[in-house]
Amino acid sequence: MDVSSTELAVTVQAPPSKRGVSGGTWTSKRAVMAILLALIAVVVPIACSIPPIPQPLSYHQFADQRTFLGIPRFCDVISNLPFAVVGTWGLVFLYSSNVNRTTGGFLDRREIWPYLFFFLGLLLTAFGSSYYHLAPDNARLLWDRLPLSITFMSMVAAIISERVHLTFGLWLLPVLLCVGFASVLQWYWSETRGAGDLRFYAVVQACSALALLLGLLLPPRYTRSMDLGLLLGFYGLAKILEFLDIPTFSVLHLVSGHSLKHLAAAAAGFCVLQMLRKRKPYATSTSTCPML
Repeated sequence: MDVSSTELAVTVQAPPSKRGVSGGTWTSKRAVMAILLALIAVVVPIACSIPPIPQPLSYHQFADQRTFLGIPRFCDVISNLPFAVVGTWGLVFLYSSNVNRTTGGFLDRREIWPYLFFFLGLLLTAFGSSYYHLAPDNARLLWDRLPLSITFMSMVAAIISERVHLTFGLWLLPVLLCVGFASVLQWYWSETRGAGDLRFYAVVQACSALALLLGLLLPPRYTRSMDLGLLLGFYGLAKILEFLDIPTFSVLHLVSGHSLKHLAAAAAGFCVLQMLRKRKPYATSTSTCPML
């Protein structure tokens, strides 16, 4: 991505009053960070105090086992296609925005980097998840979870970059990506040694979700914060559908909960794309924003 110095005049909107979407006063950055650190300080010791949690083998027994066109578990495989569509669309959008020197929903072009990894993660998820569902086991699940960790960690970095501090968020991006990868690799390594342990992976996922949720309490630089709320909503729906895989298939017969989970998760990614395509920066002291 080109991050050369230039200046672009951008269309801005009047800033919102210092009030949250629920009408309350915007929570300060320090307070939100303190809450997040306190929650992490509680979650980590609890996770360390409980016994290791292996990956249940029943996890790989999905409700919809139908084969179509020679593809086993066809619906669970083909339902990954939206990940590829949204991921590719997002990468094309970011590339077009950079090449055409348009703002593309960014006051500073460096803000593109977390979203670049986010959409790349979605695209890779389409391949990793499809590969896993063709013959589900722990070895293939590794390639499903690695790209998912990219999407989670890069979204956290994006929120920090835009709502806390840009340089700090960009510095954290590679750190968070490494933490996400390490949590998946540690789980897989523990499984290969016959002592599977999901605790580190679960803590990283939980803390990522908490960071995104708390990030919504901070004052936004851009409009369309509601899209981030929809992101979390679709993510929550995806987790529910994953849990209700068998009951959903028993009721609908046509599609399983896990296939619908893929669609809900892809919809969450689409919310991010729509946010970037349509958002505008709130007005600051000047309508000309330096591209550092």
